Amino acid sequence: MTPEPAALALLARSTDIRDQAIARAARPDYPAWVSHVRAASGCTRPVRLAGTMTTIEAATGRLLDSVDTAHMPDGVIYKACGNRRESVCPSCSETYKRDAYQVVRAGLVGGKGVPEHVAQHPAVFPTFTAPSFGEVHTRVVKRHTCGKRPGCDCRPEPCHARRDVAVCPHGRRIVCFARHEATDKALGTPMCLDCYDHAAQVVWNLQAGELWRRTGEAIRKYIRRVARQRGIDPDRVRLAKGKAAEMQRRGVIHFHAIIRLDGADPDDKTAILPPPPGLDAQDLVDAVEYAARTAFTTDPHPANPDGWRIGWGEQLLTKVITTAADGDVTDGMVAAYLAKYATKATEVTGHASNRLTDATVSLYADPDGTHTERLIEACWTLGTPRDWRGLRRWAHMLGFGGHFFTKSRTYSVTFAVLRQRRIVHRRTETSGPAGDGQVAEQPTTLVVNFLQFVGAGWLSPADAMLATTSAAMAREHQQQAREYLSSTAA
Repeated sequence: MTPEPAALALLARSTDIRDQAIARAARPDYPAWVSHVRAASGCTRPVRLAGTMTTIEAATGRLLDSVDTAHMPDGVIYKACGNRRESVCPSCSETYKRDAYQVVRAGLVGGKGVPEHVAQHPAVFPTFTAPSFGEVHTRVVKRHTCGKRPGCDCRPEPCHARRDVAVCPHGRRIVCFARHEATDKALGTPMCLDCYDHAAQVVWNLQAGELWRRTGEAIRKYIRRVARQRGIDPDRVRLAKGKAAEMQRRGVIHFHAIIRLDGADPDDKTAILPPPPGLDAQDLVDAVEYAARTAFTTDPHPANPDGWRIGWGEQLLTKVITTAADGDVTDGMVAAYLAKYATKATEVTGHASNRLTDATVSLYADPDGTHTERLIEACWTLGTPRDWRGLRRWAHMLGFGGHFFTKSRTYSVTFAVLRQRRIVHRRTETSGPAGDGQVAEQPTTLVVNFLQFVGAGWLSPADAMLATTSAAMAREHQQQAREYLSSTAA
């Protein structure tokens, strides 16, 4: 029995999410609505677009079709937000993570347009760390006995155990005998907030991208110099790089990189060739160790007329990547590692906010507050001069304004290509083959959209719940189908 329209209207205005869901599900257009929001059903804050979409025959310019969103459910198109941050949208973040995994792994073993011989190219996995800006609470496990590192339950060493109890100039004891758990909120916080150099840290975050650029240039020049010494044409050697930025708990960026040695064709900049004989992975390791000494001094600032020295920390770990399971680090391990950190940001420090303004910065900044509050205060204070406005622009990221995942052009496939292939797959996944086994030729068409942004998020919490439930059921059905096909094939 279909509820009366008056009863549905009353349920839709209810403050109870269950009543709202009942009102939506009882509407006659509910099946069409579920199908309509399918593309964004798992998204936390989908983008709502309104306007018209026209299909034009490319050869003749003839108008084939025109659709107005006013005739669609809710009068809009729902598009997934595409946010990479797991704390903002878990569904879109998972999609980004899977794409990042494919991008990284294709650059190590080939596929998706990358030649398979890249699996034989020398490649290394260096980790560049930031210097110390003051002592913080840490968790160090000297010897792991756990089988799964993400769920490590090994006994850590004491945080800062000292026989002589050191006292800082502010009268605080710089000692900690605690064996911190992995979830301890004290991890990453300074032993003394007043001793910690918050200004230097946010400036380092701001300049980390420039430091990485100079380091990459130093690695390239080192390899070219070695090639020249061994009688190899330097123009026949090229480096392909990928990088993921990891925000540490103390609020500073670390870089995990992949550096692959390729051959180059001076006449074809896009060709990926095997590297010339005479260069190996050890040369890449030596180049990284040489370039890790890269440093420079920033321009003067009213708070520091001499500028800040920007360089890497003392900890540098470089591992050779292999495609065999017996290596120190394999292609699968590297791809999973970088994909995981590509979806993280400042939430690991306990801070998460949108871009700050004069009206909102006071909610997150405090010169006498917590560690992250002092970092944001340092960004806002130091960002007053015109040449340092970047600190204010990226205060919500604790000064870091770079991308969390980058790669060189020749390293691997792009995210745009993966997204386009996914769109094509979704549009054709329900289409069966032609009766004679041949795919029918379709006329080339152009789709011209006149859409404008009208809002973000679902219209009600009930809509969000129903869309998320529908997406979860669809994923469950897909998983069952995969298991059935696997068992049938076995």
